[in-house]
Amino acid sequence: MQNLSQDERIKLARVVMNILDSWGVSSEGKVYLLALPEGTRTRNVQRFYNGTALPDEPLVEERVDHVLGIAKALRTSYPANPQMGRFWLNTANRRFSDQTPLGHMLDEGLTAMRSVRVHLDCAYDWDTEQEDFSEFLK
Repeated sequence: MQNLSQDERIKLARVVMNILDSWGVSSEGKVYLLALPEGTRTRNVQRFYNGTALPDEPLVEERVDHVLGIAKALRTSYPANPQMGRFWLNTANRRFSDQTPLGHMLDEGLTAMRSVRVHLDCAYDWDTEQEDFSEFLK
């Protein structure tokens, strides 16, 4: 996110919020998953849909990277049916102690986001370089 213009950062915030909506994440869940600053009220999440960029903080950027990586991996895993990503995220999985992947992320935060991403995208574990998510900004 460091090399993005302000307009691109605003668009990225909207994209991330829409992805989290498509997964069925509540406003409280968005605040937690994105590590928004302490004191961020859930009603303030709406501003990220309406022209406000996400905070320019390393932890937020890392979590945005994982959200985009998980979304990309789900799209690759289920190219013919975009709703399958939400279904997969909300179905109990033995890999996550019979918890849903989304529930696991909401309970365990960043560590779980990494484990869900690695589970979906084995190539992520091989390449620690930051991926190019410019396709989401089109």
